Amino acid sequence: MTDQSPAALLRAAAERVRSLATAAAEDSGSPHWIATRHFPDATFTTLWTDSHSVLMRGGGRHRAPYVHAPVGDYIATMGPAVGHALADWLDSAAEDAEQVGAAPRALATARQILREQS
Repeated sequence: MTDQSPAALLRAAAERVRSLATAAAEDSGSPHWIATRHFPDATFTTLWTDSHSVLMRGGGRHRAPYVHAPVGDYIATMGPAVGHALADWLDSAAEDAEQVGAAPRALATARQILREQS
C-alpha cells in the first residue's frame, strides 16, 4: 500500500475483509455459519453452514469434527455476512476520513485487519 492516508488505510482494510469474507462464503457455500454444541456443557463445538455443510474438518471414524466451543462460537459469529457488513462500515469510515477526518477506532480496526501496528 503506497498511499498511507487514513482513507487509504480504511479502504485497504475493507478490501481485505471483503475479499476474505467472499472467499470464505464461496468456499463454504454460504455466508452464514453456525456453531453447534453437542450437549449443554460441551467444551467442543462443530462448525457448520446454515445448509449443514461441515466447515471444520477433523474428527475421526465415528467422531464429528470439532473446534473448541468458544472458538467455534466466535468463528460462527464473525462469518462472511459480518465480514461484508464490516467492509461496508470501513468504506463508510474512509469516506468520512476524507470529508471530516478519520475516526481513531476505525483506524485502529483497519490496522488490526491489515496487521499493522497502531
